[in-house]
Amino acid sequence: MPLLTVSQPYAAITLGSNSFNMLVANTVGNKPTVIAKYKRKVRLAEGIGDDGILSEHVMQRGLDCLAMFADMLAQHHIARDNVAVFATATLRVIANADEFHQRAMPILQHQIEVISGLREAELIYQGMVATTHCDGRRLVIDIGGASTELIIGDGNKVLFKTSLPFGCVLFNQRFFSQAPLHITDFEQAIDYVNAILAAYRSQLLELGWQSVVGASGAVQSVVSVLQHRQGSELITLEILYAFRDEILSQVDENFLGIKGLNAEQAPTFAAGVAILTALFESLAITSLQLAGGALREGVLQLLAERIAASTRDR
Repeated sequence: MPLLTVSQPYAAITLGSNSFNMLVANTVGNKPTVIAKYKRKVRLAEGIGDDGILSEHVMQRGLDCLAMFADMLAQHHIARDNVAVFATATLRVIANADEFHQRAMPILQHQIEVISGLREAELIYQGMVATTHCDGRRLVIDIGGASTELIIGDGNKVLFKTSLPFGCVLFNQRFFSQAPLHITDFEQAIDYVNAILAAYRSQLLELGWQSVVGASGAVQSVVSVLQHRQGSELITLEILYAFRDEILSQVDENFLGIKGLNAEQAPTFAAGVAILTALFESLAITSLQLAGGALREGVLQLLAERIAASTRDR
């Protein structure tokens, strides 16, 4: 049996509007193999004020997470050229993004690349393809903190991609900030999704798909509750309606009565269920499975290819 070549370790860091993530990996043979994962729910989008400025408190929360990532990079002895740092919706839109970059640089010692929504969609799809087995054409849904990406692809080919300006953290502030929640909160959130989705709905339905996969914290939260209850891990509209009804029965904003929902997932659970419900209804989705990976895995794949190319060129 031939020996597998193992690369030096490298790290893919993604700064989302809900979570900051870091994957550390080696390339074994030709495939990235993750050796460590780090994640923190910073909920960056909840710090955006009406003036578009990210609050000091939430910015510091993000910078504290970057300090933890910097410590992990040192512990794993990762070379400076073997790190990629990509940021998404919140750092695309805040008025004081330059301040965040200036304060982050001495901490992380790496430039942050802010990617467009369409570039984010491409990387999400690549991350899904690298980690998830599904045949035929597929619709990929990634619900983030401040944006939602929809991609239709077949094999490695992307046929449609878009990034829409709604997400769990933003919806949590707009529609789900006051407990107990009411059915009108869900109705207003769903109407908001439908209004934005209207421009793309015909094209999405015309392209069609054989399967639907979800790649986000919102989908992970629903699936983890289903796993805890030892039920099917496929999300259906019936399951989403049942979760909506459970949420509406809660008097506490922490949803302590929802069996299997942990404290980290609770703050954006209602918003995630509402967005998923809107997408299921509008696009006539019958079921959705959790993807094995998304943006961070797509960035990891991109970084692995960059490192391999630079090694070949030496």
